[in-house]
Amino acid sequence: MMKRFHDNPILRSVSMHPWESRRVFNASASLIEKRVHILYRAMGNDGISRLGYASSSDGYLIEERLSFPVFEPVIDAEKMGCEDPRLTILDGGCAMTYTALCQHNHQLVYQVALTSIAIEGFVKKLWKWGDRRLPFLGIRNKDAAIFPRKINGKYVMFHRIEPDICVAYSDDLERWYDIKAIMRPRTKNWDCWKVGSAGPPIELNEGWLFIYHGVNFEKIYSLGVALLDRRNPEIVLYRSEKPILTPVEDYERFGKVPNVVFSCGNILMDGQLIIYYGGADSVLCVATYDLSELTTKK
Repeated sequence: MMKRFHDNPILRSVSMHPWESRRVFNASASLIEKRVHILYRAMGNDGISRLGYASSSDGYLIEERLSFPVFEPVIDAEKMGCEDPRLTILDGGCAMTYTALCQHNHQLVYQVALTSIAIEGFVKKLWKWGDRRLPFLGIRNKDAAIFPRKINGKYVMFHRIEPDICVAYSDDLERWYDIKAIMRPRTKNWDCWKVGSAGPPIELNEGWLFIYHGVNFEKIYSLGVALLDRRNPEIVLYRSEKPILTPVEDYERFGKVPNVVFSCGNILMDGQLIIYYGGADSVLCVATYDLSELTTKK
């Protein structure tokens, strides 16, 4: 099992900031210039999700946190919120997927959305985001994560069309095709109801290390790990029979949505896999796994 940071949660809501006064949780994480940059989902009094920024030099202690949102709804498809960011360093820039939420015919509609920002602008906190696109227009879809490099000349994205983790490919990050399911729920297991991506996969010599969440019929959200073939990420070489993190602590069991550990970001630092996760859809936490132990378990 993973080791939780002794001082969890690392981020909580801030009552003085209306945009993040209720909940702060699911976050992306990127290691750039020896610093961990965190984009986290925040909700305030109006119930709309926006993204905030924080950073850390060691991956655990937050040393900087901005008092204003760095990304918020602009287009009609995201009027009700921008949720669950996943940031990928790709081709000298930063590609960000997120879930765009809106209301149509009195129903909530969620879709995968994609935008980008220059690395220099991101590090300097200029927040000049690019165009916002909907890769799967009209399809209820979420949990999208883009691989950090092309594979066989194509960009690769994992996403979820319930209840499966699906893959899609692109030549230009705009048009996506060849959608198919590559991981499905398993009968009578901790991930028997639905599965979805955590952060972008991490490339190792052994293959792509992929953290994902699984949900059982009691609606308990846990995290597991898979190892994918380096040349063909549709091939699952290994998939954990047991979760590597499941709700145990009070901050994971009690909150807006109880019994949830949900991740959108993971990094490698000093031989440690560091996973950032939301606890009970209310706070942001961090846990670690020794990489050598994790790969040995395969």
